[in-house]
Amino acid sequence: MTNPLRILHLHSAFSLGGKEARAVRLMNAFGDAARHVIVSGVPGELDARDAIAKGIRYEIAQDAPPLTGKPSVRRYEAIAAYIRRFDLVLSYNWGAIDGPMAARVFAKGMPPIIHHEDGFNADEAGGLKVERNLYRRMALGAVRALVVPSQALEGIALQIWKQPRERVRRIHNGIATMAYAREPEADAIPGFVRDPREVVVGALAGLRDVKDLTALVRAMGGVSGRFRLVIVGEGPERARIAQAALAMGIGDRLLMPGFIDRPWRFIRHFDLLALSSRSEQFPISVVEAMAAGLPIASPPVGDVPLMVAEENRPFITEHGGEVRLRDAIQALMRDADLRRTVGAANQAKARAEFDESVMIARYAALYEEALGRPGALVPRR
Repeated sequence: MTNPLRILHLHSAFSLGGKEARAVRLMNAFGDAARHVIVSGVPGELDARDAIAKGIRYEIAQDAPPLTGKPSVRRYEAIAAYIRRFDLVLSYNWGAIDGPMAARVFAKGMPPIIHHEDGFNADEAGGLKVERNLYRRMALGAVRALVVPSQALEGIALQIWKQPRERVRRIHNGIATMAYAREPEADAIPGFVRDPREVVVGALAGLRDVKDLTALVRAMGGVSGRFRLVIVGEGPERARIAQAALAMGIGDRLLMPGFIDRPWRFIRHFDLLALSSRSEQFPISVVEAMAAGLPIASPPVGDVPLMVAEENRPFITEHGGEVRLRDAIQALMRDADLRRTVGAANQAKARAEFDESVMIARYAALYEEALGRPGALVPRR
């Protein structure tokens, strides 16, 4: 019996966001075919490990050189030496780009490296930084493939980062869509009690500046009718969001229960999903809401206009801030039949196009191709 593959994961952070959730789903799917070592660019952000299935062999690296710091030959040499211990290296986002750069500088004896880009933080939400684009172009010359989830990022990779077409692979994020058809668990959202007279507007997002959840709060402050706004997630913007709700006079209608795992347990408590982000690519929360049969109200960020069903597109607003978002939410709030029709169309599209079985197969094929070992990631039991 062959030994399991040794896979190194270089993460900008290992908190349970979209890219981390996908990486964990793949780790779980590969089962005993691989052994994983995880490096977090932010050492304390490791809560995504709670989603790793029992029996998956992994460890959080204790001896890895830091992924962040000033460029230096010594630091790149240390990263390169560490990388050489593994069969396959998977790096994720800007915060881990020094992994590929180290491989570019010290190329000898490098295992295959695949880099994943899923989007941008607040410091690039309004526009990409020229110096980072140049750095990415150089570093990505060392990778076997650059994986992106969206058409928007594919265009950036080809046109701005100047990557050759054969290196760029677009793989949609996927989920176990059928799990989202279940009835929600009554107590899955702490502090939530359903009032049949209210429309529940939900959001699934890290409470970070780029998600612009204060804009969602301001939008909700302008709608008429009874509602409850439930924002599931955690992060540094919690106090600002709460203050915005008080300023709009809707503090008693906002519930922020913190991060809750396994969204299929609660997402169908929502009547619709709202996004207010300034930057997205292929947000997994949209796929989750679609699979649950919900309509989406959102600005046209990333691939969202392409992701939703045709029936939902009137509620993907033009760029115009919270006023346009308010109007889209208001239209969905006032018509339950419309919500059901749009939600059913979204659910059908999610099941047909965004199921995780397709995603897992495509990632496994890509990683095996890089290794030159077909079938290497098929679990052995």
